[in-house]
Parts: sequence; structure tokens; C-alpha cells
Amino acid sequence: MTSTTLQQPGTPAEHEAHPKHNLTGFIIFLCSESVIFLAFFSGYALLKTSALNWLPNGVEGLEWRMPLINTVVLVSSSGTIALAEHFKNRENMALFRGFWLMSMAMGAYFLYGQAVEWSGLQFGFTSGTFGGTFYLLTGFHGLHVATGILLMGLMLIKSFIPGNYKGGEQGVQATSLFWHFVDVIWIILFLLIYVWQ
Repeated sequence: MTSTTLQQPGTPAEHEAHPKHNLTGFIIFLCSESVIFLAFFSGYALLKTSALNWLPNGVEGLEWRMPLINTVVLVSSSGTIALAEHFKNRENMALFRGFWLMSMAMGAYFLYGQAVEWSGLQFGFTSGTFGGTFYLLTGFHGLHVATGILLMGLMLIKSFIPGNYKGGEQGVQATSLFWHFVDVIWIILFLLIYVWQ
């Protein structure tokens, strides 16, 4: 028998031959997350259009300037993480780490801006349907941003292991896809919550 006849399906050699298969499960995960957010978006729109008094008493509207700045920062981080992935593919680890850290910092700034916004709001989680849905949607998205920063931190640490990012390693690509997903979700949230008041 030759070594090829002894090789079993699902062995590392097979995954190396088809590296894109490693991302299939992750893409399915992102699709499931999209369904969850779509349910939240639909529920928010339905509640808003059917409510007689949507905003809590004493609240005339949301301040949108700080959220707009946060939006620009977060969306721009999609560009920096794409650049980081580009330089990783070219095996320029110094520039990869630089743009990767920049993306992490922009995500952290977004979370800081969201915390500052929350601290200045005149309503809470129990302030009617709007208060509950506002904190649920923005908080759930913020949890995804924090998860993305954690994933980026893990990928950054792995980048210091010699030879770790050569070949079919998919962690950086999966993390980058997750980050783009988080950015797209926030754009929809910004339009839904801050623009459509």
C-alpha cells in the first residue's frame, strides 16, 4: 500500500489542499448571527411604527454627533484591518501588526464612545419599549465589537510565533470577516436608531 491509500478523509493534508473549507463553518456562524440581528431589526421597526409614544417622556430625540463620529471610526477600521490582512499575505509582519493594532484601537475607541454616550443619556433600560430596545441593540452590538477586539488580540499574539502565519492559516481571515460583519451591522443600526427618529 502507498501512503496515499492510507490517508483518511479529514486529515490535515486534505485541509491543506482545500484551505477555504476551514472557513465554511465560520461563514455559517456569521449567517446565523445575521438572522439574529435581522430579527432584532424587524422587531425594532415593528414596535416603532406601532407605538403611539415611542420616545420616553422628556426625550425629544437622540444626539447623533458622537454616534456619527463613532460610526466613522468603526467603519474606517474595516479599511485598516483589510490593509493588515493584505500585509500579512505579503508576509510583512511589521505592517500587519501596525494596522492590526490600529484596528483594535479604533474598536476600543468605539466602545469608549458608546460608554460616554450611555452615561449621558436621559433614559435607561427600563424607560419604555424604546429604552429596552435601544440598550439591547446597541449593547448586543457592543458585545460583538468587544469579541472582535479579543479575537484580534489573539491573532496578534499568534503573529509572534515564528512561521505561524505561513501556509493555510485562516484565523486572520476569519477575524477580518467578523470585523467587517460587525461594521455592516452597526451601519444598519445607526440608520435605524439615530437617523430614523
